[in-house]
Amino acid sequence: MSIWKTLHAHRLRLHNLSTASLCKDASRNDRLTFDMAGCHFDLTQQRIDQDALDQLFQLADRANLDHLRHALFAGDKINLSEDRAVLHMALRDGAPNIDSAMIADVKSVRNKLYTCAEGIRSGTRRGYTNKPIRNVVHIGIGGSHLGPELITEALREYATTNLDIRFVANIDGYDLSHALKSLDPETTLFIVASKSFSTLETLENARSARAWFLERTCNTEAIAKHFVGITNNVSAALEFGLSNDNLFPVWDWVGGRYSLWSAMSLPAVIAIGSQNFDRLLEGAARVDSHFAASLASENLPLTWALAGIWNYNVLNCQSLAVLSYDQRLRLLPDYLQQLEMESNGKSVDRHGKALSHSTMPILWGGCGTNGQHAYHQLLHQGTAAFAADIIMVAKDNLSLSTHRNWLNANALAQAQALAEGFEPESQQEIHKTVRGKRPVSIVLLDNLGPKQLGALLAVYEHKVFCQGALWDINSFDQWGVELGKTLAGPIYQSLSAIEANNTASSAVTDQLIRRLRKHSKP
Repeated sequence: MSIWKTLHAHRLRLHNLSTASLCKDASRNDRLTFDMAGCHFDLTQQRIDQDALDQLFQLADRANLDHLRHALFAGDKINLSEDRAVLHMALRDGAPNIDSAMIADVKSVRNKLYTCAEGIRSGTRRGYTNKPIRNVVHIGIGGSHLGPELITEALREYATTNLDIRFVANIDGYDLSHALKSLDPETTLFIVASKSFSTLETLENARSARAWFLERTCNTEAIAKHFVGITNNVSAALEFGLSNDNLFPVWDWVGGRYSLWSAMSLPAVIAIGSQNFDRLLEGAARVDSHFAASLASENLPLTWALAGIWNYNVLNCQSLAVLSYDQRLRLLPDYLQQLEMESNGKSVDRHGKALSHSTMPILWGGCGTNGQHAYHQLLHQGTAAFAADIIMVAKDNLSLSTHRNWLNANALAQAQALAEGFEPESQQEIHKTVRGKRPVSIVLLDNLGPKQLGALLAVYEHKVFCQGALWDINSFDQWGVELGKTLAGPIYQSLSAIEANNTASSAVTDQLIRRLRKHSKP
């Protein structure tokens, strides 16, 4: 019998067992809970037992995952379609076996980053009229935006300055216009973050920001003091008008959605300071060491990845809900959507052949307890199968202790309701039935500090790597996003042309272009 057939047999065996009965196994806590860098990971409410988990570990062996893990940390070019290594762990000193020159280069750029950030924080780095920088506008999208904004928002309690940091991502002009409101160009620094320095949204916003700045200063030389760039394409950044002194490199072995550990997080370093950013890197490096060295049965990212494979490919859970029970982590689902779905939303294997199995559930989520008054009705009584990650924080620095206790009480209550459900005694109350048996993982941070956040994000990263290996896909490219970019060019030309032209390859698109052009006429 194949492993997959055996796994489905386990599904049938476990189907009628309640989660409460599964949790009666005295050894379950030892196998399905993990503690690391101030984070507690509890997988005991997953719909799995040791026999099924043993089969999943065999699946990992068959996928040669151990070999791929060693290749990852060795710096082998495991991104086959782009012929690149995947070494974001080196940015946090989590890949000690790589070339010493690379490590030195990383530290040199980090020191330059810290010097820039601390100069802005202290007020010693000044604008062209010698006024200190008071406002920072970070322009980037995708990996150049989601991670840095998440860190800045999640660790805002660690911000020790009165700097106003704003993020611009969307090409919608309202995003930039809103960010520029009430800003003084003499005290504003713009960060242009694009690994390729060719990302349409980022360059369009950067050009408009530059025009806004020049319109108010009439001083092209002042650009050097008010614009910095983060990129792998130095020549394009220089052509834009940035100076070498204000450029921070990002290497080709750092994928965009894995780049928050790099200079891409300049706005976050400005906000929280270099020492706290070091703690973020430290927490992630702790996870790197654990993932690289731990046995399979003791390996948190691998075990969590296997639980996800079980939920999606065996239990048919079509989505993963990430429920953050801390307002500071409200951006976590957005960040994880890119990390997980851009990495593992693939339909061909690592060698370009069509897959015969499904990959990657839809990841979505929100902030508790708000979601309880919106979509939790579906979670408890809807018909769709899903799994949930519930993220909690044990304590905060606020004096509102009753708020934290109520927040965590609700998080635990939702986890219990999802896992165990409710069966009314009377058939007349069947409408009160809560199905239960939803797979739930709980992550409990002792507090939301830099080290804990770094560890949490690194665990998710390595979980993604493991699932990609198990699905036999390349988790480090994103060719699916290219088609839309290609199609948008001629459509833009049609929308912008003085005379109408039929350049769209779709009759529906062409019809909508004509309608849009009518609205754009003065």
